[in-house]
Amino acid sequence: MTLKQLSETPLKSGNLASAALNRTFSVAPMLDWTDRHYRFFARLMSKEALLYTEMVTTGAILYGRGDYLAYNEEEHPLALQLGGSDPKDLAACARLAEARGYDEINLNVGCPSDRVQNGRFGACLMAEPTLVAECVDAMRQQVGIPVTVKTRIGIDEQDSYEFLTDFISKVEAAGCDTFIIHARKAWLQGLSPKENREIPPLDYDRVYQLKRDFSQLSISINGGVTSLEQAKEHLQHLDGVMVGREAYQNPYILAGVDTELCNRTSPVITRDEVIGKLLPYIGKHLADGGRLNHITRHIIGLYQGLPGSRAWRRYLSENAHKPGAGIEVVEAAIKAMAGND
Repeated sequence: MTLKQLSETPLKSGNLASAALNRTFSVAPMLDWTDRHYRFFARLMSKEALLYTEMVTTGAILYGRGDYLAYNEEEHPLALQLGGSDPKDLAACARLAEARGYDEINLNVGCPSDRVQNGRFGACLMAEPTLVAECVDAMRQQVGIPVTVKTRIGIDEQDSYEFLTDFISKVEAAGCDTFIIHARKAWLQGLSPKENREIPPLDYDRVYQLKRDFSQLSISINGGVTSLEQAKEHLQHLDGVMVGREAYQNPYILAGVDTELCNRTSPVITRDEVIGKLLPYIGKHLADGGRLNHITRHIIGLYQGLPGSRAWRRYLSENAHKPGAGIEVVEAAIKAMAGND
């Protein structure tokens, strides 16, 4: 949809209740990781998990040459995470995303990288709650799907509970009823994005307290969750759990989400069945001119912890990137794994 077509599209009225989406378990937006190939792969294992795109900047969507809103229909329910701080640009991108069928718009107020700060978005926006509120309001005026915010518990020396509640209160007043809270503060100077995911201590109790004080809001927690058992513990206090690195590096954790967390009774898909369902998708990607390793880089961890998993990882890593590599590489990796039991 062009910007001209966008301007001619009728406005939606109202804002759908965020509760329409199941937020029990979601997969975090992760730059360079949660692309559309990973999300298709993840959806094979869980029908209930809410999936998020990588963060996409408003500039990329409005002025970039690529199609930054492309996804597979099978990925639903799917949220677009936006990076930006200009209300008009965010509103335009939200409207484009709704027209493309996304189920939610999420504003990034959590990323601490220097590049993001230089663009005046991400975690540094915690210091500007009024601006965040204006961004949320501008998007909500344009779309009928939920507009949500992912943020931290604080930044730098601004890490008091009062600072966090002031931020939440002001953004809630703009109509945001759903927050995903990374239970660490962010250091905007001195730590890399990777260090900001590991060094600042987790404070789950602060997020629990936030839910007690803002019981009317939907609040999900993010940070440090490595098992569904841990997710169950958090769900005793909160509305949802968002998992990042574990869902990527050990993706088969997703296979238990529907039955263990979402009360589904359908059979749990096996790892081999996942590969069987993924092969036609790989074939289509290759037929369209794509490379095998665009997809296989996401499935390296599928057999983690099982006999032969090292052979699986090694074979894919050494062969999937080669020119002309096809489905036979995946099949050979399975045989290599079987031969190392």
